[in-house]
Amino acid sequence: MTQTNTPPLYAAQEPVFPRKVSGKFRRLKWWIMLVTLGIYYLTPWIRWDRGPQLPDQAVLLDMAGRRFYFFWIEIWPHEFYFVAGLLVMAGLGLFLFTSALGRVWCGYTCPQTVWTDLFILVERWVEGDRNARVRLWKAKWDFHKWRLRLTKWVIWLMIAMATGGAWVFYFTDAPALARDLLTFSAHPIAYGTIAVLTATTFIFGGFLREQVCIYMCPWPRIQAAMMDPDTITVAYRDWRGEPRGKHRKAATVEPLGDCIDCMACVNVCPMGIDIRNGQQMECITCALCIDACDDVMDKIGKPRGLIDYLALSDEPAERAGAQPTPIWKHVLRPRTLFYTALWSFVGIGLIYALFLRTDIELTISAVRNPTFVTLSDGSIRNIYDVRLRNKNGTDRLFHLSLTSDSILRIQLEGNSQDRDVSVPANSTYLQRVYITARPQDLAAHQDHTDLRLWVEDTTSGERASKETTFTGKGK
Repeated sequence: MTQTNTPPLYAAQEPVFPRKVSGKFRRLKWWIMLVTLGIYYLTPWIRWDRGPQLPDQAVLLDMAGRRFYFFWIEIWPHEFYFVAGLLVMAGLGLFLFTSALGRVWCGYTCPQTVWTDLFILVERWVEGDRNARVRLWKAKWDFHKWRLRLTKWVIWLMIAMATGGAWVFYFTDAPALARDLLTFSAHPIAYGTIAVLTATTFIFGGFLREQVCIYMCPWPRIQAAMMDPDTITVAYRDWRGEPRGKHRKAATVEPLGDCIDCMACVNVCPMGIDIRNGQQMECITCALCIDACDDVMDKIGKPRGLIDYLALSDEPAERAGAQPTPIWKHVLRPRTLFYTALWSFVGIGLIYALFLRTDIELTISAVRNPTFVTLSDGSIRNIYDVRLRNKNGTDRLFHLSLTSDSILRIQLEGNSQDRDVSVPANSTYLQRVYITARPQDLAAHQDHTDLRLWVEDTTSGERASKETTFTGKGK
């Protein structure tokens, strides 16, 4: 019986010590890190005045009040389709950018990338650049190594705690929760959430790093379906760089390509791969290898772009010495235009629905046990539970009425004099409604009669309505 050697599904982690690099893409990543971390940490502290009875935090996911506040927008539980629409837009946007520019999300704005970059920055500040960190990794655990490691871990832990703390601030009033946390009077759930997020941030950003991208994140395996030869991605121009080797001036030396095999592109890679080996699942297209290679090309007097953002479909033309296709033609192609159209369609739909929203709403539920009630004078009565929703920041008086092809009368439970209901601010009120047809009215003798129940805000004049049916005793 023969045995086949199957490759392992998991490779033991090899420590990666990225070298410091400077260049336009590294500067771009610094700016993106600054902006994204600033948004994450500072947003819960932004105030937004919504009136005396509503929270003044600009962005708040109020689980207790079942509301989501985003500046001037307030999302109620029954409007979850807005959140679903935003998630669909996020997915389509990810498809669009991946199809056009490869894994730019992974390389620049993914939280794992941003926090790993921050942790590496701390590591480099405490332990030194690549060579110093490699020596420290191989050194014995003496006082010097323990001092550097503990210093680094303490700073990492502080960043991780700030990350977990900032997250819980999105779910309740940030200043009040911060005060409760410092006085140890916050709810245990807050402390538990911070502890979990602190641990995951500390472990993922400090120790697992590239392992999260390779083994835990599904996107490296999905991206292949989003990319094609016209996708702009980081690649190595092997037709220009090979054969690689150290350049020498001796006349008998074999002509070499532009690559001097300095390993600079490998040493700066946070994933620890060699981009010269072609497209790889591990590559997050962070472009740091481009900055490193361009710096080397400048030093040896060779043109930049040995490693660059390019489309693989341009390889035949570039090998022949022709000019590649303009980037805009790679970006604006049927696939990306299709994703853009879908993304725009969903976005326009959400904006349209947002501006069509009213500040008053109602839902009607007919009480069908019994289906109808026959009164002593022969009149037929139907009973309905009407939920009136007031989205305004102040109490409002709502007036109820109905329209129908038949004569019907409306009466409110607990209020026989008029048809006005006071609904508290930013809340839902349940009102029982009686609708009656007299014996001589047509609706009393029909199986079903269509009607429309109206509610009007007596302050603003805004109206809303719902259709329902009136059930008679039939013929």
